[in-house]
Amino acid sequence: MNEKIKPQLHRTWIDPHAVGIVRALQKAGHTTYLVGGCVRDLLLGTEPKDFDIASTARPEQIRNLIHRSFVIGKRFRLVLVKRDLQQFEVATFRREQNSSDEKDTSVVGDNLFGSPKEDAHRRDFTINSLFFDPISDRLIDYCQGGMDLQQRIVRMIGDPNLRLLEDPIRILRALRLAHMTGFQLESSLRLAMEKHSYSLPSTALPRRREEFLKLMRLKDPALAFQEAYDLDVLKYISPQLHNVMKQTETSDLFLHHLRHIHDFAVNKQNPVELFGLLVLAYVRAMVQPDAETPLKTSDWQDRLDLNIFMREELGMFKFEQMRVIKAIQMQGILKKVSDFSRRGSKRQLAVIRNESFPLAMTIAQRDYILNSAEVLFWQQVYIQMHPQIEAMDNRSLHRRRRRRKKVVENQLQEAGLVPAKSDTDL
Repeated sequence: MNEKIKPQLHRTWIDPHAVGIVRALQKAGHTTYLVGGCVRDLLLGTEPKDFDIASTARPEQIRNLIHRSFVIGKRFRLVLVKRDLQQFEVATFRREQNSSDEKDTSVVGDNLFGSPKEDAHRRDFTINSLFFDPISDRLIDYCQGGMDLQQRIVRMIGDPNLRLLEDPIRILRALRLAHMTGFQLESSLRLAMEKHSYSLPSTALPRRREEFLKLMRLKDPALAFQEAYDLDVLKYISPQLHNVMKQTETSDLFLHHLRHIHDFAVNKQNPVELFGLLVLAYVRAMVQPDAETPLKTSDWQDRLDLNIFMREELGMFKFEQMRVIKAIQMQGILKKVSDFSRRGSKRQLAVIRNESFPLAMTIAQRDYILNSAEVLFWQQVYIQMHPQIEAMDNRSLHRRRRRRKKVVENQLQEAGLVPAKSDTDL
């Protein structure tokens, strides 16, 4: 075990709530550390977005020791601790399954508890296996993750060929981790990723969907998609994007749009916005390169590849697909500012109230469809009409609540649980 490396960071970077949870569990006699991505980020000089904690304490013990904590999960039981507007995940150290565990029927799912060392070796990449004790200011490194951090390498713990077949999603995780950190993929891992990319379709679509969203949150998604193509990963997770990347002309258009998605502010927590920008890049590369020509509904219905891309490859929900389609179709409407010049008109209100309007504005700016004056026009319209929209939405909400209440009352009356109102009661 290597304890020579010290995190190069200011103590204020570590969330005091996380430190408090670690201190409380250690005080009760349980070995407890900050683990995973937050330790990696601290060492890289990046302020972590969240802090995960691991302990020798069992989930029930953690819940009894830490106030406002809740045991969640069945296959992988852990504790969720709530502090202000934040949440901290506290897990018990795990270990890999062995032959004797198969006879133990008391173990449910992935709840084989173990030591810190066993937990480190069951993680995916060495740079994600580091533990940090904020109380004693000590780094715990069982897998030479510190060395790989210094050498800027993404290395798999164990044999990459076995670990990737255990969970092919690790192929996408390795790709994203390399581009998030700017590190190189270790040579044997890279070869294994290319060799076993065929296994990706066996994974659950919701998991691939999340990895697509995480790729879109990268500083430069274009580089990650380019490497996914080079490794033959795109061929198996998105044949439609693979077809885009096969031709120089369409590939250049697609990557150009991805490369510039962060030129304007992007809500990285909004899947509709991230998927909208990815679909826009596909549309400009394969369907309609000319942003000035609005797409008709028939253009979407006739493109089987586009529907397959959104539904079967990205795993977009129906409402997400419709919102993205409408947002791209609204580009022609937003451009016709002169048609909406009368202040407070019903036509202005109809555009602003459309649920796809925010995404349509985002796409219009990235597509350079609107000039600065046109962008300012719609921003001012939105500000002016926002109070009116809020009032209308509140009235609509009250009406829906009254209708739901009436439906419930009728159901209770039909079941004989409450007496029906007589004419004299009305």
